[in-house]
Order: sequence, then C-alpha cells, then structure tokens
Amino acid sequence: MKNYREIAENNFTKGYNCCQAVVLAFAEELNTNEETLLKIAASFGGGMGRLREVCGAVSGMFMVAGLKQGYTEADDKQGKLAHYQLIQNMAAEFRAQNGAIVCRELLGNPETSPKPDERTPEYYKKRPCVQLVGDAAEIAAKLFK
Repeated sequence: MKNYREIAENNFTKGYNCCQAVVLAFAEELNTNEETLLKIAASFGGGMGRLREVCGAVSGMFMVAGLKQGYTEADDKQGKLAHYQLIQNMAAEFRAQNGAIVCRELLGNPETSPKPDERTPEYYKKRPCVQLVGDAAEIAAKLFK
C-alpha cells in the first residue's frame, strides 16, 4: 500500500496548502484528475482561506471521505447518517491525536491575514502542519483498506 502520509507531507513541503496536500495524495485512488482536486481544495488551506477555522488537513481528509464514500441522493437519510458518522469518527481520531480540529487552536491563534507565509525552514520549525497533514492522510487512508 502507498505511504499516504509521506505523499501528503511531500505535497505540503512542495508548497501546496494543507487541504490540497491531503486530497492530492489520493488522486489516483479517487480516479479524479489532479487539477480538479487542487482547485476544489484551494479555498480550504489555512483553515479556510487563512481564516483559521477547521484545519485544512481535516477538510482534505473529509473531502477524500466524501469522494470515496459520500452519498449522492438528496433524500438518502441512511447515507447521510452513515457519512456524517464516518466524518465525526474521523474528526474524533484526528482530535485525539492532535487536541483539536480547528486551525487557530492547533497553531496557537496565528493571524488571519490572507497573505500566505513564506515557506522557509523557520516556517516548518514553528508549525506542526507537516505532521497534521500526515495524520489526516493516514486517517483517510483507512478508507482504502
């Protein structure tokens, strides 16, 4: 089996946002072209456009779950129930590993400026984002076992 953690972490260190890094790791398995996945995930980095809301890695993990096992019928109550339970379970696992699923809590209340930070060695030293992306990818990978 692929090492989704490593793939997602490498995607992040290449410069993709946290959500894109996770989703892109599963492009082949989801049978979806990379450009589409990258565009869908583009708005969710930095906790949704650097608003520091739900962690982008968590959003990416949820996107993978939706693309893999999401429901498609508006009146599919059982499908919604099953999917929402899956999402809540995934969130609980991520929270158990990291203490939160909200970006500002994970990063200690950083600024919400729309300007992305430069990806320098200091950036990677002070942020747990590489680890968070890896954790999200590992949780999402369980959907493919």
